[in-house]
Amino acid sequence: MSLVCGFLSPCRPHILLQAEANPGWQRLHDAFAEARLDLEKSGAELLLLYSTQWPSVIGHQIQADPEPKWNLVDQDFHALGTMDYHLRMDPEFAELYKDCAQARGLTARTVAYRGFPIDTGTLVALKLLNPENRIPACVVSCNMYADRQETIVLGKAARDAIDQSGKQTAVVAVTALSNRMWTSFINPADDRIHSPKDEEWNLKLLELLQDGRLEDVSQLARQFSEEAHGDQKLKAIWWLAAAMGQHNRYTGHLYGYEPVWGTGQALLRLNPAKQETGTLEYDEDGAEHYQGDRSVLSSGQKQTS
Repeated sequence: MSLVCGFLSPCRPHILLQAEANPGWQRLHDAFAEARLDLEKSGAELLLLYSTQWPSVIGHQIQADPEPKWNLVDQDFHALGTMDYHLRMDPEFAELYKDCAQARGLTARTVAYRGFPIDTGTLVALKLLNPENRIPACVVSCNMYADRQETIVLGKAARDAIDQSGKQTAVVAVTALSNRMWTSFINPADDRIHSPKDEEWNLKLLELLQDGRLEDVSQLARQFSEEAHGDQKLKAIWWLAAAMGQHNRYTGHLYGYEPVWGTGQALLRLNPAKQETGTLEYDEDGAEHYQGDRSVLSSGQKQTS
């Protein structure tokens, strides 16, 4: 089996750049030490990331620069400082992922040029989960306008590429859960989840994920986003579930969950299991090929001259 495990990873820069300012931020930062050990034990040869902090508008972009090297200041939190980076990517896998995405009807392309801005979420995940660049990575963007069908097809294309490559792969969904941020300055020591309702929904989703019920969480994503302002409508969970197989056969382990500037941030691992946790409680289907949003881009009929 090529897919060895999946991770849910935080996306805010505070836990990387200013963890000491808040005990919860520090706990989440420190929780990566255990996750790094588990990742090493998994035997993963590739880290495949989907980051909600890398937005795209037309189709899906995949990072193919073998050694991205530059620096970044987060667009929302300039005062936290600069993130310098020199990463290790897998350009061959990026090309394969692009081909698999196109084969399923998606618009996809690779990007590889000096100074291309790696996003904050990717840097937080890779610097804390893979700080020595021991494992090469691949990152795909989050299309801001992609619906559930398109995102699921993108996840299935990821699984196609993983299976074709034969590489032992860990997939990583880089995302917040609830995503309501404080819009004015707060003392970092006073940080909390933005509302009790957001907190309640975050804890419910984490309870399901710890039970291994990834597909149930995927199918709850729309309701969660309506109730708790999910990060990019929780697209990263749709992608993760599709890449891992759209079922509930997992064991889950929560390393940490904390508020970061009002948002819900969690670090969690999912390992494939032989036995499913209960039966699926939701029954939305999963598309295999993308043919346009509600027949706007493609009618599915041949054109006649």
